Amino acid sequence: MTATVKEFLEACENLGTLRLIVTSSGAVLEARGGISKLFYAELPKGKYANMHTEGFEFHLNMDAIKKVKFETGEAKRGNFTTYAIRFLDANEEPALSLFLQWGKPGEYEPGQVEAWQSLKDKYGEIWEPVPVEAI
Repeated sequence: MTATVKEFLEACENLGTLRLIVTSSGAVLEARGGISKLFYAELPKGKYANMHTEGFEFHLNMDAIKKVKFETGEAKRGNFTTYAIRFLDANEEPALSLFLQWGKPGEYEPGQVEAWQSLKDKYGEIWEPVPVEAI
């Protein structure tokens, strides 16, 4: 699949409520929300996808994303499958993780798992985006 991170993020709008996770060497930040109303900016450090919600702001340097990986896992609490999309940097470390957010453990929004699976089918389990040329 030949596409950019920008195109992929816009396709993520169909995923419904997500848990957006960013981990650093000293902290983990998690926020709940969907991907919507993205806007873009080109800065000296790279091309950014941005989103503002009432609860948080989101800024992703799209130039730093070298791979996107779809993963399923077992919930740490409860006996159900989790669905994640990892945006990996040049060191193959997660720059951003998007998890489908459940209500009650294992209960996802209608069509949410199908939307995740559809993206995985379209892009593949591990996908390497092409550079964003212009914003």
